[in-house]
Amino acid sequence: MTGPGPIRGNPFSGVPLDRVHHLRDDSAWLDARLLDPTSRYVAVNNGRNLIWKGDEIRAYFHAPGALADLVSGQTTVAFLGLGEDPATEVAHFAIDLSAVPEEELLSRSPSAVLMDLRQLVQVVPAYEAALCAYARGLLYWHQRHGFCGVCGSPTQSRSAGHMRLCTNESCAATHFPRTDSAVIMLVHDGERCVMSRQSHWPPGMHSTLAGFLEPGESLEEAVAREVFEETGLRVADVRYHSSQPWPFPASIMVGFYARVVGGEFKPNLDELEGAFWYTRDQLRSIGDSDTFRLPNAYSIAHRLITDWLARDVTP
Repeated sequence: MTGPGPIRGNPFSGVPLDRVHHLRDDSAWLDARLLDPTSRYVAVNNGRNLIWKGDEIRAYFHAPGALADLVSGQTTVAFLGLGEDPATEVAHFAIDLSAVPEEELLSRSPSAVLMDLRQLVQVVPAYEAALCAYARGLLYWHQRHGFCGVCGSPTQSRSAGHMRLCTNESCAATHFPRTDSAVIMLVHDGERCVMSRQSHWPPGMHSTLAGFLEPGESLEEAVAREVFEETGLRVADVRYHSSQPWPFPASIMVGFYARVVGGEFKPNLDELEGAFWYTRDQLRSIGDSDTFRLPNAYSIAHRLITDWLARDVTP
């Protein structure tokens, strides 16, 4: 492959494919890959990924195969990229099988199950979870952009599923997959950090603060604004940590540490159920319960907290 190579990241990142952007408009090449029996299809049914559980867990099927006849002219298929054997350059596609009843889909393979990304990321290899998230995210965008946001006319998939074109010739607007930018930050004063909770979370779960980027705002400004709006605290020394694709439904979480420099700690109970200070020692000693638990290990919030506890960030 000739892609950029792997970069260490958080769960749902690290897709093991070369996205070969230059081949997305080569219809002859794509048609040949669609019919190639070595090609792989990552199937999604109403937001859940189709997973095969056997001697090894697989997130794809080969075509033609048990599900090939379910593909029709109305089925959304998007090219994901080439991988993972450089010698064969196997093509990977995402396929939306949401129109197929769940019972029929699962009856084709007794070893198949439909799993939410939050479930499968805990049981499949990291690259499989990344592949499933990529496919789900792209197909989610297609499902919600069947009509032009400019004139309201139907749109059609183009560029191997990475663009949609308005069918109204007088409009002909092009639409590309969108990702909502959000910031997530561990707010600290050196030995204490702020942990917050929202009422719709599982019992006891606490996490770091987070919020969406607004127009005309830098990431650092979004961190400071969200912290102030939710807690009344003022922060400085905003330091980037890492990022994570967050396909629930279509975000990129950009993680930071932010040091408190002032303000009055007064949690905004219109946005939060509560927010509290915890010392490193408290977080190290506290166990999971319906009173308190950390966010799931696959989340960037968990990594922000555990890295801070390990003093991987300088206060």
